[in-house]
Amino acid sequence: MSMRKWICAGALAAMAPCAAAADYPTKPIRLVVPFSPGGGNDIVARFVAQRLTEAFGESAVVDNRPGAGSTLGTDLVAKSAPDGYTLLVTHNAIAINQTLYSKLSYDTVRDFVQVIEVGTTTNTLVVNPNVPARSVKELIALAKAKPGSLNYASTGAGGTSMLAMEYFKLETGTNIVHIPYKGTAPALTDVVAGQVQCMISALPGTIPFINSKRVIALATTGKQRSAFAKDLPTLNEAGIKGYEFDTWYGVHAPSKTPKAIIAKLNETINKALARDDMKHQLFTQGLEAVGGTQEQFAQTVRSEVRKMGRIIKASGAKPEV
Repeated sequence: MSMRKWICAGALAAMAPCAAAADYPTKPIRLVVPFSPGGGNDIVARFVAQRLTEAFGESAVVDNRPGAGSTLGTDLVAKSAPDGYTLLVTHNAIAINQTLYSKLSYDTVRDFVQVIEVGTTTNTLVVNPNVPARSVKELIALAKAKPGSLNYASTGAGGTSMLAMEYFKLETGTNIVHIPYKGTAPALTDVVAGQVQCMISALPGTIPFINSKRVIALATTGKQRSAFAKDLPTLNEAGIKGYEFDTWYGVHAPSKTPKAIIAKLNETINKALARDDMKHQLFTQGLEAVGGTQEQFAQTVRSEVRKMGRIIKASGAKPEV
């Protein structure tokens, strides 16, 4: 082949991804949720699917693929063609599982590219009303005065509620015993009954218990105060400097997906998240809209992989079998 033909061939190859992105999408987009229907991941996926369908004129459909702590659905996307037609919608689990599972068939950092962080919800530290603590400092003092005498509930080994509390223990040097449950409802029920003394759980599902005074809220876990509970301090404000453990939800794609397609998806979803009516739609379902660049979300995921790894190793957490 002549030099001129080589140059032309190279130019056409370089233009191909741009042309593909300009035409994208030309067929339905699949949003894989590695959890059963219902809950925050499903809410975010269906929100994104509707926005993409409206913007592109091509169907975006949600495909729930639960199993193995969300690793089955996540692996499916990791091994999919990197063409923008198979995307992953998940939360902190993608960062947690990198360390929680000793053997994964994918690598969170290597095999995925982040598209956008869609929304976040904070968690809240609550105690049974009979616990003699009405502040974070009082709870820490109580735990240190009687090591191992307090129990905390969680939604299961390796879950966000367990790791948030293990992070609390790690940062405060306290010994509080873990009691796992099969979900938020039974865990909170036993906090209310006094079978366990405290818990860190997602704020939206906990608000009814707080409002009815069946549990006492001491603080939230976010970087800043939650719009859902502006009167509650964050754990950072309450004295645990640097503590942050929100539950975040976002969109990911297989690595090697063309940058132009990632940029198009990011721009489209950001436009929706900037609208007041769209923010309100998420807010009424317990989520605060986030948005931002692909690079910002990628940095968040990398940081969370490191932080979750440190917490999991310190706590000795193992996946449920």
